[in-house]
Amino acid sequence: MSRQSNNDHDPEMLEEYDFRRGVRGKYVGRFAQGANVVVLDPDVAEVFTDSESVNQALRALAGIIQHQSDKAHP
Repeated sequence: MSRQSNNDHDPEMLEEYDFRRGVRGKYVGRFAQGANVVVLDPDVAEVFTDSESVNQALRALAGIIQHQSDKAHP
């Protein structure tokens, strides 16, 4: 079996895309680790300027929620 020729056009790929200098698998390691992307509103991003501060706040909130849940269901 041979590869399709470059003359066959994929309707989803525009001709101006140039992948000749692309690197295959450049970011595959990042995705293998898993990634969750959350977009913060500008006012929230002013307070939580990095991932560490967001994670600390969410862990604190999760602890409060868990504590309240434990008290409600002894």
